[in-house]
Amino acid sequence: MRRSLFQRLLWGVLLLAGVEVTLLLLLTPEADSDLRWSMAGVTGAVALVGFAGAYLFSRGLRRRIAKLRGFAEGIVSGPSQPIEPEWPDELGALTISLGRVAAQVNGLVDRVRLEGERRDAILTGMVEGVLAVDKELRVTFCNTAFATAFGLQGPAPAGLPLLRLVRDPDFLEMLRTVVSSGESLKRRMHLTGADGRSFEVQAAPLAGASSSGAMAILHDITDLERLERVRKDFVANVSHELRTPLTAIRGYAETLLDGALDDPEHRRQFVEIIQSHAIRLNNIAADLLTLSELESGRPPLAPSKLSVLGTLEAAMRTVESEAAIRQVHLGWGTVEDLQVMGNKIKLEQAFVNLLDNAVKFNRGGGEVWVEASRIAGRRVAITIADSGIGIPSEDLPRIFERFYRVDKARSREVGGTGLGLSIVKHVIEQMLGTVAVESQLGKGSRFTVVLPEA
Repeated sequence: MRRSLFQRLLWGVLLLAGVEVTLLLLLTPEADSDLRWSMAGVTGAVALVGFAGAYLFSRGLRRRIAKLRGFAEGIVSGPSQPIEPEWPDELGALTISLGRVAAQVNGLVDRVRLEGERRDAILTGMVEGVLAVDKELRVTFCNTAFATAFGLQGPAPAGLPLLRLVRDPDFLEMLRTVVSSGESLKRRMHLTGADGRSFEVQAAPLAGASSSGAMAILHDITDLERLERVRKDFVANVSHELRTPLTAIRGYAETLLDGALDDPEHRRQFVEIIQSHAIRLNNIAADLLTLSELESGRPPLAPSKLSVLGTLEAAMRTVESEAAIRQVHLGWGTVEDLQVMGNKIKLEQAFVNLLDNAVKFNRGGGEVWVEASRIAGRRVAITIADSGIGIPSEDLPRIFERFYRVDKARSREVGGTGLGLSIVKHVIEQMLGTVAVESQLGKGSRFTVVLPEA
């Protein structure tokens, strides 16, 4: 049974008093009874005084010890008020030592808390998804990016079984392998439940003093894969577009060298064919350079005020000869003399590309007309419409892609590069505008460019 300090002191005093009375009675056998009882009374009085002193001393000692114990227990829970020693004794020295230890512990706790908050802020703000699980594949940490990728609003609660968050068997098996083997793994995955997006997953073991688990970092590479596909398609399309005129040039040049130079009936025709394919190669190279400049990310030249009417008139003059050859009538609708901000050469090139397509993909006796007017929100709408062959509805979403052609045979026949509309889109978007198209097969197309008014 545990006894308090006061109880131990009391029993000590009573034991000393009993021993003293016994010794007095044994050592003074000849003394009379009155003397013995007097001595016993004195001894009892001394015992009572000792008892009272022991009580007061133990009470003060218990209060000081309780104060120290409360201070020591409060060190871990957070910063506490400093404690001053009451007396310069051993307990006072212990009080000073505890105060120093408390200051050091509080400093360490503050640093650990700061590092933890900094770590949580970094992990939570990461674009990559971060997940930590224990050996039973229960979630111990999950940042917002990971939760959002799998349709969860906010971080996943700690202790949530991972199977309830991610149902991709390959991902779960990867984490089980990392936990069991203790080795890191890195794989590319199309994760189920993440809208079919692709991730580069890097998983590593987590080992602690009392538990183990794994951490996975998910880097979204969907856009990288899309860009890689676009790059491959672009290279394939460029190779194809360059191969056709180069093959023709090489073939007719070899024919001329093999003896056709002495054939006055055909040699001029062969040279003209070589010239037309060389012009086509030059157009492809020029369009590629223009598109590369627009997509380079370099800041455009300082914009200036441009007259919409003046820019359209310059573009119309550029396509007049082609329209006359194809017997296509160029007409004007209502064109207000408005101004926009931009680069004159690029905007004129965009209008030329739209007008050139309207002429080339028209029919003999067809029409192309232009309109421009102010619309709501201080914007200018420029419309270029034609009565040509039109565009199938399934092709409309893709016509602004590089090298995309609706009618590949006719495009090559009229000398198109497949880059014109892509250049138009980039030029207009660089001027903070938009371009849209409406078309009906066999009835013509209508392109509308909207730009902020200067």
